Amino acid sequence: MKERVTLTLDSDLLREMDRRVDGFKIKNRSHAVELLLMQSLGSNVPKTAIILAGGRGVRLQPITHELPKPLIPLHDKPLLQHLIELLRKYHIKNIIISIGYKGEKIREAFGNGRKLGMNISYVEEDKPLGTAGPLKLAKTFLTDTFIACNADELKDIDITDMYLTHKENKAFATIALTTVEDPSAYGVARLQGNRILEFVEKPKREKAPSNLINAGLYVMEPEVIDYIPDGFAMLEKDVFPKLAQEGRLFGYPFSGQWFDTGTLERYEKAIKEWKDLE
Repeated sequence: MKERVTLTLDSDLLREMDRRVDGFKIKNRSHAVELLLMQSLGSNVPKTAIILAGGRGVRLQPITHELPKPLIPLHDKPLLQHLIELLRKYHIKNIIISIGYKGEKIREAFGNGRKLGMNISYVEEDKPLGTAGPLKLAKTFLTDTFIACNADELKDIDITDMYLTHKENKAFATIALTTVEDPSAYGVARLQGNRILEFVEKPKREKAPSNLINAGLYVMEPEVIDYIPDGFAMLEKDVFPKLAQEGRLFGYPFSGQWFDTGTLERYEKAIKEWKDLE
């Protein structure tokens, strides 16, 4: 519910406000004021993020015989640190890291997060829980809208805009979608508007419903956790299809950088092309 208020502002401040209005992301002067207030009060992004960092990284062997994949270096810092810096950029400082394979090394590297200006805690997978199981493990921490993301991809996403879009759609889950030239190696989104109808897994290139693929970052409501079965579970197979069927799953296409580091070839490409966040 919104209420009308009257403000008296300096004319120079109003002109600066009007320069922000583009008719798309910022619709009008009132919208610009609302967004600035939300930003200053910290209510324009979720307060908490969970990072999924428990995988074995088998496609990056032999490197991952020694290091868990999130600690593999890129531009003189671990992959996981790039993601933490993205969250910090949007003032999301409460982070839960789900660890499994060689998780003690991740805990040693990042500790409680103070060196990075963050508050980091951990949940531990005694056995692999997939991409959905860790959310259930961390349920007591995820009581409001939250971010969930993979630890092994590099991404530059406007989390504020994604969050506001998620809220406008009244979504249970919103998936960041990136465009790739050849989507045949990924799950590809079929959309109606920005509502996701389904993901088609590794389609032939000519039969792909779009070039938009799951970028591994999600805005979610805590109700999503109720859809997760016990034990090993995958968001992609066990949760998202149910949400799509109920019309609660939405996509957020973005144009920022995205690199999959899942193979040695893709990792090498990321080293050459990724531009560090400012």
